[in-house]
Amino acid sequence: MLRHGILGLISNGDKTGYEIMTVFRDSLSHFWKAQTSQIYRELQTMEKAGWISQTHIPQVGKPDKNVFSITPAGHDELLRWLRDDGTPLSFRNPLLMKTFFMGELPVEESIAFFEVLRDVSILPEGGRQASADADMYQQAVDHPEKAIYWKLTIEFGRRYERMQREWCDCCIQELEGLRRMQDARAHDGAATTITWEDRA
Repeated sequence: MLRHGILGLISNGDKTGYEIMTVFRDSLSHFWKAQTSQIYRELQTMEKAGWISQTHIPQVGKPDKNVFSITPAGHDELLRWLRDDGTPLSFRNPLLMKTFFMGELPVEESIAFFEVLRDVSILPEGGRQASADADMYQQAVDHPEKAIYWKLTIEFGRRYERMQREWCDCCIQELEGLRRMQDARAHDGAATTITWEDRA
């Protein structure tokens, strides 16, 4: 998946490795994280596959640079990937896996976890910076109309953050109810084990 993202960036115009990393950070990082080493490793793989070519450009007074360009075979691969309807809709979510087993922790720790998570943002400044970056890159590509698709991913990020905050509020409300129930049982000297039947 990462290599196709890089391929898509190069399809918008020839780029050095540094430029690829910069554009990736500014435009894709809100939904896909990648380390510098991963990007360069994928560039090597893509060049061996014939999807991109590399041109060495000597420079005076500063280090030489290598510029990557997409090849016809690379463009064909990008289109094949875009048209592939086999992309799995199921997903692995470490956050939900952790939540599933969080009953092992004291309820106070779980509440604190969701209070922190509620304020985590994948789109700093409500996506304003991401939108500004998209507008900037729109001016630099050969087909600026493509920017509408970039903005669709930003809108997804905004809606995802809103959903995550609402979910965290729901989790906190449920856990605070559980804590009140535990406190009442402890006060009454009853058993502190809570079952789903007790809560019904």
